[in-house]
Amino acid sequence: MAIDGGLLSGLGVVAAVVEAGNFIGAARVLGLTQSGVSRAVARLEQRVGLRLFDRTSRAVTLTDEGRRFYEEVAPLLAGIEDATAAVAGARTTVRGRLRVNVDAAFGHYVLSPHLGTFLARHPELELELVVRDRIGDLVAEGLDVAVRFGDPEPSGLIRLRLAYYRVVTCASPDYVARHGLPQHPSDLLHAAHECIRIREPFTGRFFEWEFQRGEEVLPIDVGGRLVVNDAGSLIGALLGGHGIGQPFEFAVRELLDAGRLVQLLPDWSDEHYPVHVYHRSREHPAAKVRAFLDFLQTLA
Repeated sequence: MAIDGGLLSGLGVVAAVVEAGNFIGAARVLGLTQSGVSRAVARLEQRVGLRLFDRTSRAVTLTDEGRRFYEEVAPLLAGIEDATAAVAGARTTVRGRLRVNVDAAFGHYVLSPHLGTFLARHPELELELVVRDRIGDLVAEGLDVAVRFGDPEPSGLIRLRLAYYRVVTCASPDYVARHGLPQHPSDLLHAAHECIRIREPFTGRFFEWEFQRGEEVLPIDVGGRLVVNDAGSLIGALLGGHGIGQPFEFAVRELLDAGRLVQLLPDWSDEHYPVHVYHRSREHPAAKVRAFLDFLQTLA
């Protein structure tokens, strides 16, 4: 079987450009000049008969055709890398650069505290954590995995449900001393209570407040003067005594145990929110992706 070394080399250059986001970064990784990278990409484009990248003075992005092309070849390149490492008798095939797009709350409170363990287990792996409020285009941006809360987002990506995490209603002891304990979710509609709402950055809508007791689900259209769009700001406002909020339990468990926050309406705390993992490899994920997916399962 004849293998076109020039074609494989060009594909490797394209992968480096996608991951770096520009020709300069790819040249640095590959040990080439910027013009050398540009020529390699041009040769591959001529070979396949497609314009793979849109080039501007500031950025290099995949064209629609380039995105489809790269989506097909990226898993194959990863498979070649894994096979080469295995045949060479390497200590591990989990190597290279892994880029993960993660929801801020999950990244800060669940994932980041354990990343040292994961990296120690795979010393030849480099991990980049990209924290932001939406998936985006994993292929075009050179991302390998995304972790997002909420209902599944429509996409052509492979999706796995990782876990369900509980939502708790809480406030600071100072707030409770000033405003009293609500006895029923409907009490939050009274003017005496101030609720801190979270706006979903991608849709612009407020996250709905729901209270669940067994099979009974009670939506409450709360109001409040403070609106935030991330878990850190919500928790800071709760600790400051401004109002009542609904963070994930994992983000405030230590604060609840220490008495710095007080859980409200515990009989109505059966609401759980799903978190999903997305990746782009359709059949044979790269070893680094498989290792990270297995690691995520240990955190669920």
